[in-house]
Amino acid sequence: MDTADLIEQLDPAVDAFVPELGRRARLRREAGEVEARWPSGVGRPALFGVAVGVKDVVRVDGLPTRAGSAVPARVLDGAQAAVVDRLRAAGAVVAGKTVTAEFAVLAPGPTRNPYDPAHTPGGSSSGSAAAVAAGMVPLAIGTQTVGSMIRPAAYCGIVGFKPTYGRIPVAGVIANAPSLDTVGIFAREVAGLLPAAGVLCDGWRPDTGGGGAGATRRAVLGVPTGPYLERAEPVALAAFEAQTRVLRDAGFTVREVPVMADFAATERQLFVLNRYETARVHADWFVRYEELYRPETAAAIREGQAVDDAAHARALRERDGFRARTLAAMDDAGIDLWITPAATGPAPLGLGSTGSSIMCLPWSNAGMPSLTVPAGHAPNGLPLGLQCVARPAADEQLLGWATLVESALRGALPTAPPAVHR
Repeated sequence: MDTADLIEQLDPAVDAFVPELGRRARLRREAGEVEARWPSGVGRPALFGVAVGVKDVVRVDGLPTRAGSAVPARVLDGAQAAVVDRLRAAGAVVAGKTVTAEFAVLAPGPTRNPYDPAHTPGGSSSGSAAAVAAGMVPLAIGTQTVGSMIRPAAYCGIVGFKPTYGRIPVAGVIANAPSLDTVGIFAREVAGLLPAAGVLCDGWRPDTGGGGAGATRRAVLGVPTGPYLERAEPVALAAFEAQTRVLRDAGFTVREVPVMADFAATERQLFVLNRYETARVHADWFVRYEELYRPETAAAIREGQAVDDAAHARALRERDGFRARTLAAMDDAGIDLWITPAATGPAPLGLGSTGSSIMCLPWSNAGMPSLTVPAGHAPNGLPLGLQCVARPAADEQLLGWATLVESALRGALPTAPPAVHR
C-alpha cells in the first residue's frame, strides 16, 4: 500500500495530516522525480523514496504553511526550510504537512491519539507523532521548544529525537522561541532515526565506540532525584521504577543523583525566555491579525509583551548557570545519560490540551539532546516512554546508547498496537 493509500485509509481516524487537494498526484509526481534522479540502485542516497511528514511550521516549496492558524498563509510564506532541502537532497518525498498546535505554542489541532482517539496525541508536534504511530509514514519532522517532540512521542508509543540545540538548522521554520527551538525527528524505533540523523544533523559523525550505533558498552545512567522528578504522576513514577529495574537487570549501572533543588526557579526562568521570545516573533503579525489568533496563543503573546528586556537578559544568564550545574552533576556522578519519565503520565483524556511538558523542560532549557523510547504502558493501556538525555553535542552517542536501552525495554515491557490497527 502506498503512502497516499495509507493516508486516505488511516488519517480520517487520526487527523494527523493537514488536508491537501491533489496529494496523490503530487506524491506520484515527486516519487517519479526521485526515481528519475537516481534510476540505478547504485549511489542512491540514504532516504531514497522515504515518505516523510513535515510539521506545518516548517516551510515546504509547493505546499502552503499555515502553522495551525487562521492567519493568512501568504503572510507566513517564505523560503523552503533547510531541513526540507536536506530531506529532498537525500531522496525523501514529503508526504504532506502534519498538524501542529497553533504556531507550535499551546492551542491544539484536531489530531487524535492513534492508541485511543479520545485522548490527546500531545503537542505541539501532534500530527508528526501520530502519523508515525499510525503507520502512515516511517519518518516525520517536528520541532521542540519545551516538550513538543518528546511528549507526543511518548503519548503515541514511538521514538522521538530532539537533537542538541542548533544541531539541525532552523532556517525556514516559523519560530516559537528562537533561543530554544530545535528541529527533530520521529520514527518507530531508534534504528529508523539513524539515516535521517546522518542527513539532517550538522557534522554527523558515525560512531562505533562507546555509545555509538554499534556500541556494546552500556551507558551509566543517572536518575535526577528531587523536586523535578516529583512532578511526575504516581502512575509514571511506578512505571519508571519498573523501567529502571529492567535496565539494572540488563546490566546498566543506574545512579541516583540529587539535582535541581531550585527547579521551581528554573521553571520560571524558562517561562520568561519562552514568552518574551514568542511575543517578539509575533510582534508584527499580532498587530495586524490579533483577532485571528486562538485565545491560548494570544494569551501567551500578551504574557510575553509584559516581559522586559532586562528580565529576558537575566533569564539567559540564569539558564547558563543551570546548564553548567547540570553538566557538573553529570561529571561528578560519572553518568553518561539522565533517564526520566518522558511525560508526567500517559496521554490525558480529551483534545483540549496537549498535556504537561514539565518532564522535558530542564533538558530543553539546557539545549541538551534528548530521546524517548517506548517503555510499556499504563494501566489504561496507553503508552509510556522513557526519556534519555545526553551532554550537548553527544547526539551520536545518545542514539547508540538508546538502541541498547530500547532493546532491554522492548523485551520486558512490550506495548500493544495502536487502536487504528486493532
